[in-house]
Amino acid sequence: MRIGDLAAATSVSVRSLRYYEEQGLLLASRTASGQRVYTEAAVDRVRLVQQLFAAGLPSRTIVQLLPCVDAGQATPESFALLVSERDRISAQLRELEAARARLDEVIAISEHPTAEHCPALREQPSGAVAA
Repeated sequence: MRIGDLAAATSVSVRSLRYYEEQGLLLASRTASGQRVYTEAAVDRVRLVQQLFAAGLPSRTIVQLLPCVDAGQATPESFALLVSERDRISAQLRELEAARARLDEVIAISEHPTAEHCPALREQPSGAVAA
Protein backbone atom coordinates (compact mmCIF):
# COMPACT_ATOMS: atom_id res chain seq x y z
CA MET A 1 0.00 0.00 0.00
CA ARG A 2 1.17 3.54 -0.68
CA ILE A 3 1.72 6.20 1.94
CA GLY A 4 -1.61 7.92 1.26
CA ASP A 5 -3.44 4.64 1.71
CA LEU A 6 -1.64 3.98 5.00
CA ALA A 7 -2.45 7.49 6.17
CA ALA A 8 -6.12 6.98 5.37
CA ALA A 9 -6.21 3.54 7.02
CA THR A 10 -4.65 4.82 10.25
CA SER A 11 -5.89 8.43 10.38
CA VAL A 12 -2.26 9.53 10.66
CA SER A 13 -0.89 12.27 8.45
CA VAL A 14 1.49 11.51 5.61
CA ARG A 15 3.94 13.87 7.30
CA SER A 16 3.80 11.80 10.50
CA LEU A 17 4.35 8.58 8.56
CA ARG A 18 7.45 10.08 6.94
CA TYR A 19 8.66 11.09 10.40
CA TYR A 20 8.05 7.56 11.70
CA GLU A 21 10.15 6.18 8.89
CA GLU A 22 12.88 8.76 9.47
CA GLN A 23 13.01 7.79 13.16
CA GLY A 24 13.14 4.05 12.43
CA LEU A 25 9.63 3.39 13.75
CA LEU A 26 8.21 2.26 10.42
CA LEU A 27 9.76 0.50 7.46
CA ALA A 28 8.86 0.99 3.82
CA SER A 29 10.19 -0.47 0.64
CA ARG A 30 10.55 1.73 -2.42
CA THR A 31 9.35 1.37 -5.95
CA ALA A 32 11.73 1.99 -8.86
CA SER A 33 10.45 5.57 -8.92
CA GLY A 34 11.16 5.98 -5.18
CA GLN A 35 7.59 5.84 -3.88
CA ARG A 36 7.08 4.27 -0.48
CA VAL A 37 5.25 0.95 -0.32
CA TYR A 38 4.03 -0.56 2.95
CA THR A 39 2.77 -4.00 3.87
CA GLU A 40 -0.60 -4.53 5.55
CA ALA A 41 1.30 -5.04 8.82
CA ALA A 42 2.25 -1.36 8.70
CA VAL A 43 -1.30 -0.48 9.78
CA ASP A 44 -0.81 -2.33 13.08
CA ARG A 45 2.68 -0.87 13.51
CA VAL A 46 1.39 2.69 13.07
CA ARG A 47 -1.41 2.06 15.56
CA LEU A 48 1.10 0.68 18.07
CA VAL A 49 3.38 3.67 17.60
CA GLN A 50 0.41 5.97 18.13
CA GLN A 51 -0.47 4.18 21.38
CA LEU A 52 3.10 4.48 22.61
CA PHE A 53 3.21 8.18 21.75
CA ALA A 54 -0.12 8.63 23.56
CA ALA A 55 1.47 6.97 26.60
CA GLY A 56 4.03 9.78 26.61
CA LEU A 57 6.98 7.84 25.20
CA PRO A 58 9.42 9.70 22.97
CA SER A 59 10.37 8.22 19.61
CA ARG A 60 13.88 7.30 20.81
CA THR A 61 12.34 5.11 23.52
CA ILE A 62 9.84 3.56 21.14
CA VAL A 63 12.68 2.60 18.79
CA GLN A 64 14.36 0.79 21.68
CA LEU A 65 11.15 -1.07 22.56
CA LEU A 66 10.14 -2.21 19.08
CA PRO A 67 12.55 -5.18 18.90
CA CYS A 68 10.92 -6.56 22.07
CA VAL A 69 7.49 -6.00 20.57
CA ASP A 70 8.56 -7.73 17.37
CA ALA A 71 9.99 -10.65 19.34
CA GLY A 72 6.89 -10.80 21.51
CA GLN A 73 8.99 -10.86 24.64
CA ALA A 74 9.85 -8.25 27.24
CA THR A 75 13.39 -8.05 28.53
CA PRO A 76 14.68 -6.71 31.84
CA GLU A 77 16.06 -3.76 29.84
CA SER A 78 12.72 -2.98 28.21
CA PHE A 79 10.96 -3.23 31.55
CA ALA A 80 13.51 -0.89 33.15
CA LEU A 81 13.08 1.53 30.25
CA LEU A 82 9.31 1.59 30.72
CA VAL A 83 9.64 2.14 34.46
CA SER A 84 12.13 4.94 33.83
CA GLU A 85 9.71 6.62 31.42
CA ARG A 86 6.88 6.30 33.94
CA ASP A 87 9.10 7.92 36.59
CA ARG A 88 9.95 10.75 34.16
CA ILE A 89 6.26 11.37 33.48
CA SER A 90 5.47 11.25 37.22
CA ALA A 91 8.12 13.90 37.86
CA GLN A 92 6.62 16.07 35.12
CA LEU A 93 3.19 15.69 36.73
CA ARG A 94 4.57 16.82 40.10
CA GLU A 95 6.15 19.85 38.44
CA LEU A 96 2.89 20.70 36.67
CA GLU A 97 0.92 20.33 39.91
CA ALA A 98 3.33 22.70 41.66
CA ALA A 99 3.02 25.20 38.80
CA ARG A 100 -0.78 24.97 38.99
CA ALA A 101 -0.68 25.62 42.74
CA ARG A 102 1.49 28.71 42.18
CA LEU A 103 -0.89 29.90 39.47
CA ASP A 104 -3.84 29.41 41.83
CA GLU A 105 -2.02 31.66 44.32
CA VAL A 106 -1.48 34.32 41.66
CA ILE A 107 -5.15 34.12 40.66
CA ALA A 108 -6.21 34.53 44.29
CA ILE A 109 -3.96 37.54 44.69
CA SER A 110 -5.32 39.00 41.45
CA GLU A 111 -8.87 38.59 42.66
CA HIS A 112 -8.14 40.23 46.03
CA PRO A 113 -5.00 42.36 45.74
CA THR A 114 -3.35 43.60 48.93
CA ALA A 115 -0.60 46.10 49.56
CA GLU A 116 1.66 43.18 50.45
CA HIS A 117 1.44 41.82 46.90
CA CYS A 118 0.66 44.94 44.87
CA PRO A 119 3.07 47.90 45.01
CA ALA A 120 0.41 50.24 43.59
CA LEU A 121 -1.70 49.75 46.73
CA ARG A 122 1.08 50.67 49.15
CA GLU A 123 0.90 53.99 50.90
CA GLN A 124 3.21 56.59 49.46
CA PRO A 125 5.54 58.36 51.91
CA SER A 126 4.28 61.86 52.69
CA GLY A 127 5.39 64.32 50.10
CA ALA A 128 6.06 61.61 47.53
CA VAL A 129 4.29 61.86 44.25
CA ALA A 130 2.87 58.66 42.84
CA ALA A 131 4.18 57.80 39.41
